[in-house]
Amino acid sequence: MILGLLKGLSWLPLPVLYGIGDMVFVLTFYIVRWRRKLAAKNIAQSFPEKSEQERARILRNHYRNLGRVLAEALWGIRADAEKLRARITIENVEDIKACADRGQSVFLMAAHFCNWEWTILAAGLWLPIPTAAVYKPQRNEGADRFLRNTRTRFGGTMIPHKTFSKEVIKRRNELNAYALVADQTPLRSANKHWAHFLNQETTFFVGTDKLAKMLKAPVFFVVMHRIRRGYYTIRLERIGEPPYENESDTVLIDRYAAVLEREIRASPSDWLWIHNKWKYSREDAEAAEARNKNQE
Repeated sequence: MILGLLKGLSWLPLPVLYGIGDMVFVLTFYIVRWRRKLAAKNIAQSFPEKSEQERARILRNHYRNLGRVLAEALWGIRADAEKLRARITIENVEDIKACADRGQSVFLMAAHFCNWEWTILAAGLWLPIPTAAVYKPQRNEGADRFLRNTRTRFGGTMIPHKTFSKEVIKRRNELNAYALVADQTPLRSANKHWAHFLNQETTFFVGTDKLAKMLKAPVFFVVMHRIRRGYYTIRLERIGEPPYENESDTVLIDRYAAVLEREIRASPSDWLWIHNKWKYSREDAEAAEARNKNQE
């Protein structure tokens, strides 16, 4: 039913969808107050130096942006290549072409920032090599197929997150742009790296750094900026470059966290504050790890 509704809404013009997005903003922010306590807490912990009024403005604008991103994501389901190219561009495609000419795959580390749903579409439209994007499969087979088909309309493939490492190794002799949204929170039991991020100890996934070193692949952070409503630019900022012999295992993760924080501080309403990024503390995680080791 929900899938059918989304497909139906995708036929509507973007201005109409923006109107629906504004209604979603009012509903989620003012009436249902969906995850407002969590988002407000995240913002307060991340920006203790800001006034209560400033944090309230970030919170409200964040929910407004979510409504607009929802509208754009729905419109993007059926938008043709020409219309999308007019709305989202990648400024330095030549950097990826230079890597490809040297026989190098690349890793693109993105975040839940601005309109992340359009990032994979833009990669398929602009990049000179195929995109292989990491995603979390949906439990419903129809929804999963719809998600994969929508995101790969302009080329590329989707890789389930649990098989990402194996798939990269399997494709090591191919040229690919491996794209992943890397600001999600690892499970408490998973391998992780702790970085000081937005005023607090924060967990990040590990593994991309090791894969990049194995493939001798450059790593780029996806810097996405909103020019105005419905129009975006992407700049690919290099945060890792082979050879990696003299770098620690987690240096790429630390650089990713630092650049992401820079972008969030520059435009805080554009990050996904409703995500429970700080669901457990470092102390709790380390205590649980110690208990598990003692039980073994």
